[in-house]
Amino acid sequence: MLDFHWFLPTYGDSRQIIGGGHGLPAYTAIKDRPASVKYLTQIATAADELGFEGMLIPTGAWCEDAWITAALLAGRTERVKFLVALRPGAISPTLAAQMAATLQWQTDGRLLLNVVTGGESHEQRAYGDYEDKAGRYARCDEFLQVFRRLWESTAPVDHHGHYFDLDGATLHRRPPRPPLYFGGSSGAAGPVFADNCDVYLTWGEPPAAVRQKIAWIQGLVDERHRRVDYGIRLHVITRDTAEEAWAAAGRLLDGIAPEQIERVQAGLRRSESEGQRRMLELNRGTKDDLVVSPNLWAGVGLVRGGAGTALVGSHTEVADRIQEYAALGLTKFVLSGYPHLEEAYWFGEGVLPILEERGVWAHPARRDEPAVSHVPFAAAI
Repeated sequence: MLDFHWFLPTYGDSRQIIGGGHGLPAYTAIKDRPASVKYLTQIATAADELGFEGMLIPTGAWCEDAWITAALLAGRTERVKFLVALRPGAISPTLAAQMAATLQWQTDGRLLLNVVTGGESHEQRAYGDYEDKAGRYARCDEFLQVFRRLWESTAPVDHHGHYFDLDGATLHRRPPRPPLYFGGSSGAAGPVFADNCDVYLTWGEPPAAVRQKIAWIQGLVDERHRRVDYGIRLHVITRDTAEEAWAAAGRLLDGIAPEQIERVQAGLRRSESEGQRRMLELNRGTKDDLVVSPNLWAGVGLVRGGAGTALVGSHTEVADRIQEYAALGLTKFVLSGYPHLEEAYWFGEGVLPILEERGVWAHPARRDEPAVSHVPFAAAI
């Protein structure tokens, strides 16, 4: 079965694309909805009811804190999980494990962790982190080794490495370890993932590029005799007809001023992220020719760092494209759209029922229900 996750815009929401990310401040021409607990609760409860597995909560100077946001929303939702972004360079592995254990226990297993190594030196320095990119990956690897030992070891953990020194570290409580999600396209990212993590996430590239990336990661995983899952991070614009969907994409594009594109693209070209470089190659900094694969539109990445592509089309077309990605081995789909509340309903009420009819998805609340024999009403009475 496929799993679908939605996105919590903890920097605010709008009917236009909100730029920012990867070291850039969040902004948009019209910022309609601040990231209040009340508004984020609306999105989270919608995701809960519609059948999304979890909610991705980002990290960075441009948004609210991911851990605190998850804790605030956990008591306001019933089932949906929280895919919390974790930066290994900003916290000790012992404290991170303790925080994760607490949230995992208090939410009855509703925590997932998205490991963010950090691709922008200028942003990392704002947090007091002066490691270069190679150092950040090496530190992330050591962090994850210690983090996992704290969950797996019944004895106190001693560790004396290049980045971390601990003596007698333990977890007071050890619920099941949250699955570790990880994304990275550079050469250094692959071994760190293959050694430590559970779900590999790629940004929304055309299927041929995604196939190559999965083959690369799977080769590393096979060498280690491990089993992992694969996911993809995309935006979506889905409507009853293709014409309506592309008109909505056009309105987003119309809301982007040329000076915005120039300013954001200049900032994103400073990025050390290989994934960001690949996103920039898809949009090329221009509003022209943004359809880079059937129903895959690169317009979001003109002014937004990170994931910059969207599936655009009718509900049936979007469902078809999702199944094409699934055929490559992807089972986790982390999605978003503008505004995030309304787009969650467009996708949840338009695309998910189609995928359920095709037998590749079921609402999480119904997955464990026993089959019900449907008796005609007249016969029942």
